[in-house]
Amino acid sequence: MAASEGPLKGVKVLDLSRILAGPTCTQLLGDLGASVIKIENPATGGDDTRQWGPPYVSDAEGNRSDLSAYFMSANRNKKSVALDISSAEGQAEIRRLASHADILIENFKPGGLAKYGLDYATLSQEFPSLVYCSISGYGQTGPNASKPGYDLMAQGYGGIMSLTGDPEGAPMKVGVGIADVMCGMYATVGILAALRHRDLTGEGQQIDLALVDSQIAWLINEGVNYLTSGNVPQRRGNGHPNIVPYDVYETADGHVILAVGNDGQFRKLCNFINAPELADDPRFATNPARLEHRDALNSILRPAVKALDTQTVISGLEAVKVPVGPVQTLDQVFNTEQVAARQMQIAMQAQPGQVNLIGSPLNLSRTPVTYRNAPPVCGADTEAVLSAENPFED
Repeated sequence: MAASEGPLKGVKVLDLSRILAGPTCTQLLGDLGASVIKIENPATGGDDTRQWGPPYVSDAEGNRSDLSAYFMSANRNKKSVALDISSAEGQAEIRRLASHADILIENFKPGGLAKYGLDYATLSQEFPSLVYCSISGYGQTGPNASKPGYDLMAQGYGGIMSLTGDPEGAPMKVGVGIADVMCGMYATVGILAALRHRDLTGEGQQIDLALVDSQIAWLINEGVNYLTSGNVPQRRGNGHPNIVPYDVYETADGHVILAVGNDGQFRKLCNFINAPELADDPRFATNPARLEHRDALNSILRPAVKALDTQTVISGLEAVKVPVGPVQTLDQVFNTEQVAARQMQIAMQAQPGQVNLIGSPLNLSRTPVTYRNAPPVCGADTEAVLSAENPFED
């Protein structure tokens, strides 16, 4: 397969998004072979996340580039064009690029692009086959539509922070911008569905995505637990609302994860810690009983596990097919043979020098992802793109 091929080869994406949700989507589309042109504001130095460092990439002489690690996490396989869309010239260039594009993605406040004539209502009149994806904090409708949206606010408003953290502590956000990332994933799904419709009918459409909506969607079981029972879920730290034991347990030299999903696995766990009688104790014999007596069971399990070292627990339980695993730091993660085998760490040659990135988790047997372009410095491709007859050509 040629390096430029992929399942989305020939799909052209005009990316007016910034920060994380939109760039996550467009990087994924780029990995799958789409040609992506990223528009950045030269007056502000480009995407906000270029300033979200350190760390940054420096060249061989030690000169710092604008490639922050944060920016690079979501901006490979793109060309960067520095363009002022508030100017008449910039607006004309966007319309020219849109005339070539299959997809436009933006994350301005609702209505923010209307004053430039770059909103969906305007562009769809000129380009009716355009798939136009709008990402905002609360969506294009509703009483909160005009409010700004950031990942932390979405996690708070959408409820996930009320479920995360120590039961006795403060509400806690997830350690990465997961509301943004998941919104980008939903955007990708919506775009591909809209492309399918466009290919069948010639008709484009607008995709209206909200950080808060997507965050509420991935409340998953806890959200439906509440809708079914009417009981507001509480923080349980690392504990599971519906399975016991399913938690992090301290060992003599660290921590392990136990994920005991059925009664047979629980019996094997009891045998491993030399307490086979627990499996027949009416308080613990079934998962519903273990849920009811969570604290009593953990008062027995925690000291038993803490008496053993981490590797003993992992090796012993793996041998009897009880789900168990380590709690790794990132240096451990990226030094595992599994990461190497799955190519989840990649190296690319950027303008300042080599950069190390996280690989795509998508493994397609016939049309694999490709890594064609390293994250660009701001405006790196402005002249080439704006002077090209076919601006999306790789």
